[in-house]
Amino acid sequence: MDLDQVDIAILRELQRDARLQNKELAGKVGVAPSTALERVRSLRRRGVLTGFHASVSLAALGRPLSALLSIRARPHRADVLSEYLLEQPETLSLLHLAGPDDYLVRVAVPDTEHLRRLINERLEARPEVLSVNTVLVFEARDRAEQVPII
Repeated sequence: MDLDQVDIAILRELQRDARLQNKELAGKVGVAPSTALERVRSLRRRGVLTGFHASVSLAALGRPLSALLSIRARPHRADVLSEYLLEQPETLSLLHLAGPDDYLVRVAVPDTEHLRRLINERLEARPEVLSVNTVLVFEARDRAEQVPII
C-alpha cells in the first residue's frame, strides 16, 4: 500500500478521534480541508480506512469478565464452527489459527457461571468441537494507533 506522511498523519488523527470534523483534521495534519477530504476518500476507496467505530464499555453493558477460549475443531467442520462462534452474543473477536488449536475466541460475559454454561452447554456440546481451553483476562488494552511498519 502506497501511503505517504500525510496519509499516515490522517490515519493517526482519525484513530485518536474518528469524530473529527474535516476542517479540524486538515488543521491537525497541515493540509487544506479539500486535500484532507480527498485523502480520507482515497483511504476509504483503497480499503485502508474500513470504518468508523464507537468504543463501548463492556462492564457498563453487564459483561465485565473476559476470557480467551482456545478451541480445537474436527477437520472439515471449521467453517460451520466459525459461523456459530460469531453468532454468539458473548463473542468479541475470532481468530482462525495455525497450530494445535484452530480458533482463539475472546468473549465477554457477566460472570464465571455464564462462562461455564457457554463452554459446557453451547461449545463443548457441538460435534465439531474437540476441546476448549480457557484463560481469564485480567486486563485488555488495544493499541490506539495502527500505521504501516517500515
